[in-house]
Parts: sequence; structure tokens; C-alpha cells
Amino acid sequence: MNDERPADPTVLHPMPGQPRVVLLKPLVTSPLIEVGDFSYYDDPDDPTAFEIRNVLYHYGPERLVIGKFCALGEGVRFVMNGANHRMDGPSTFPFPIMGGSWADHFDLISGLPGRGDTVVGHDVWFGYRSMVMPGVRIGHGAIVASGAVVVDDVPDYTVVGGNPAKPIRTRYGPKDVARLLELAWWDWPIEHITRHVRTIMSGTVAELAAVAP
Repeated sequence: MNDERPADPTVLHPMPGQPRVVLLKPLVTSPLIEVGDFSYYDDPDDPTAFEIRNVLYHYGPERLVIGKFCALGEGVRFVMNGANHRMDGPSTFPFPIMGGSWADHFDLISGLPGRGDTVVGHDVWFGYRSMVMPGVRIGHGAIVASGAVVVDDVPDYTVVGGNPAKPIRTRYGPKDVARLLELAWWDWPIEHITRHVRTIMSGTVAELAAVAP
């Protein structure tokens, strides 16, 4: 009889003997970062430093939201709104952060306009050293190619690449995308997902629909 026990989303290192892979939900501590079950980061150096090395300039209040079952390749970076500089005057240099009497002008860099939260859907795959800029929304089932710099929103089930990232192709036609979003397999009970992993990974949309709970 096959073992139908589901995997454990609370284990930091889900792959025995592979410390380079971490599940992000049990790792993150920042209240500004939200990650769904089973989304993981892979890095041979120190994947546990994800909040420091991979989420940059995260001073708030904007949040980083990552859905369930996302795969983040080595070196993925999320640049948050704190990286912004003032651009409406002759200089973009942030004088007040240098201290001294310049700090009296901190109002010049506080409250800069932002694009809101950075939101990643479910089942998104990020390639090696891809980068996501502030306020971007990436749809369910999307793929971000290695080295891509995502500056605009990415539609569901779309492959993007390049700098700035542009759509390369869609993974499914509009009707199938709509059906996949309706099925939302990532929200199925974990026991049901476990029983139908092969269909989720390699089946057709019709086969997926046939096993929906």
C-alpha cells in the first residue's frame, strides 16, 4: 500500500540531507511577510537568511505576500518600497540619512509614495536570481525566468523573462486558465492533494477537474 501521509508544512528543512532548501512559512518572523504552506527557497549558501538577504529595504508598511506552493530559486530578490528615493528635485541623494544637521530634513524622505504590497499568487516558480520590484502582483501559476526583473504585474499562468520582464508565453488558453483558477487545487485539503499529486503535476486540466473534491 502506498504511503498517503501528507508532507509537513511546518518542517524548516523538508528534504533530509539538503539544508539548502527551507520552507519559508516556518522560517519568517517579520509581521510584514506572509507566506503560504509549502512555499520554499533554495540556496546553497544560507537559505535561513532569506528575510535579510532576499527581502531588501523592507522598512514598511508595505507587505510581502507569497502564496502556497511557490518555488523560489537561488538568489531571488524582492525589492521593497524602502528602496525608493525622491525624484522630484535636482538630486535623488537621501541627505537626511547621513545624520548631523541633515537629519533635520528627514521629512523630505519620509512618506514617499509607494505602489502598495508586493503580492505573489499560488504555485509560482521563480528562476535563478530573478528580481521583483516594489508593488508588483504576480498571478497564480506564473513562471518568472532566471535573471528576470519584474517591474509590472504578471497575469495568471504567464511566463515572463528579461529586463524589464515581458510576457514570453501563456501556459494555457483563457478557458483553461479560468478553469484552473476555479479549481484552485492549492486550496484543496492536504490529504486530497496527497492522493492526487500525479494529476496535479502531470495531468490535463480536464483530469484535474475530474479529481476535484
